[in-house]
Amino acid sequence: MRNEEVGMSRRGVLIGGAATAAAAQMPAIAAEAAGPPPPAAQPASTGVSFRVNGADRTLTLDTRTTLLDALREHLNLTGSKKGCDHGQCGACTVLVDGKRINSCLSLAVMHEGDEITTIEGLGSPERLHRMQAAFIKHDGYQCGYCTPGQICSAVAVIEEIKAGIPSHVSGDITRRPRITNDEIRERMSGNICRCGAYSNIIDAMTEVAGVDA
Repeated sequence: MRNEEVGMSRRGVLIGGAATAAAAQMPAIAAEAAGPPPPAAQPASTGVSFRVNGADRTLTLDTRTTLLDALREHLNLTGSKKGCDHGQCGACTVLVDGKRINSCLSLAVMHEGDEITTIEGLGSPERLHRMQAAFIKHDGYQCGYCTPGQICSAVAVIEEIKAGIPSHVSGDITRRPRITNDEIRERMSGNICRCGAYSNIIDAMTEVAGVDA
């Protein structure tokens, strides 16, 4: 069958092939005319100063750095643990100006000028904080991974109750709450112990609070 019988000539095939080759070269020609691509944007960094365990510290950090990563990776304070990294387990709990927070959910740059206390700042092996000593006495831990966050949270919970801050189980929010098992369980519910040492943690906390719950 001749090319003419199918509506195609040799000339048409050659012209079509040349056009296709020229079209394929267009992106490269356009890119060459535009010059080299701009450099990729670099992550923004900034300085942040805060007081950690009684010492003034200044860091230059990627603005996306969490407080937990600043403490662990930049200050080598590895007591605070990265458990879920979603604020659901409480292993990363630290104290900021005396109040407990999940440090994995908070950016370091948000804490300019703050007073931060980690488990290392509560006490030392030679001079334990009362809550640390009570956890040891009452076996308030097993594997120990959640323990730094548990202790920091426990210290803050006692202060919350003493300050009269109500919880979801407080019967009358106009009255000062008491340190009871129910109050402690509710307030510590954000700190998960997969080993199940909850009853011993309550014993440790009530001893430190000086109350038989």
